Amino acid sequence: MLPLLAVVAAAVLFGTTGTSQALGPGDTTPLAVGAMRLLIGGTALGIVGWALGRRARRRMGAPRADARAIALMTVTGVALAVYQPLFFLGTARNGVAVGTVAALGSAPVIAGVIEWALTRRRPHATWMAATALALVGVAVLAFAAGGPAGADPLGFVGSVGAGASFAVFANAQRRLLTGGWDPFSVAGAMGAGSAIVALAFVPFVDLSWVVAASDSALSGLAMSLWLGLATITLAYTLFTWGLQRLTAATAATLTLAEPLTAAVLGIAVLGERLSPAEIGGLVVLGAGLLVLAWGSRAPRDPQPFAVEG
Repeated sequence: MLPLLAVVAAAVLFGTTGTSQALGPGDTTPLAVGAMRLLIGGTALGIVGWALGRRARRRMGAPRADARAIALMTVTGVALAVYQPLFFLGTARNGVAVGTVAALGSAPVIAGVIEWALTRRRPHATWMAATALALVGVAVLAFAAGGPAGADPLGFVGSVGAGASFAVFANAQRRLLTGGWDPFSVAGAMGAGSAIVALAFVPFVDLSWVVAASDSALSGLAMSLWLGLATITLAYTLFTWGLQRLTAATAATLTLAEPLTAAVLGIAVLGERLSPAEIGGLVVLGAGLLVLAWGSRAPRDPQPFAVEG
């Protein structure tokens, strides 16, 4: 029971990301918010992940950190860093509900396509059906972007770009795990790498909002701490711990709590209103994710096509 609760809690924390940013100061930029989130959360995740991974490394022994492993760890950090501004761009322009679900809906599809290209393994029929549904949902959202009451095209591109970034680091992490690295060390390397990348952007962004007075629901400092410590450090630690004790099918289903949380918060807390086309796109996209989660129950599909952040 505790592993299930850990994964659900992680997914709910992930789902608060867009709403937290929306409740924060209005004079922020996606790049600045993403940089602060990674500086705080990535650094803490690196420390926590490396500390928790020590036990596994002592018990199992750590693989040799060769050029391939270092390259993959670098890819995870860079991809997570790229994910941040693209995700916040999507939610800022199209709202939390549409922006988050578009990112999360495109990520499993792109991750599956990358895996297919790398392994040359033909995907099974359930995955193809789920992908078709997800693509229809994404296409409907893209069509809505062209209408006067629809989504913003740049925001939509940002969400899909965030999904692609996630797909890249998910595949890189999978190869590290397959190579014998323990999950906590992999998560810690990703956090530390993303914090280093974020540090390079600090001179080019305005971070005065972090300590400046604000009449927003969340101060800049409170928003940064929540986004960093809660939605990255704590969420990834809970998710990593729970994932070790669950099947891929169970994890894939439980992580659907993330887009559900984001959509509910966007509508209930932020008062977002969706156009009929957007609602239709979200419904079809959600159906694709449900089929994808159900399909991961099959023994011939060992991949958990649903891990977020």
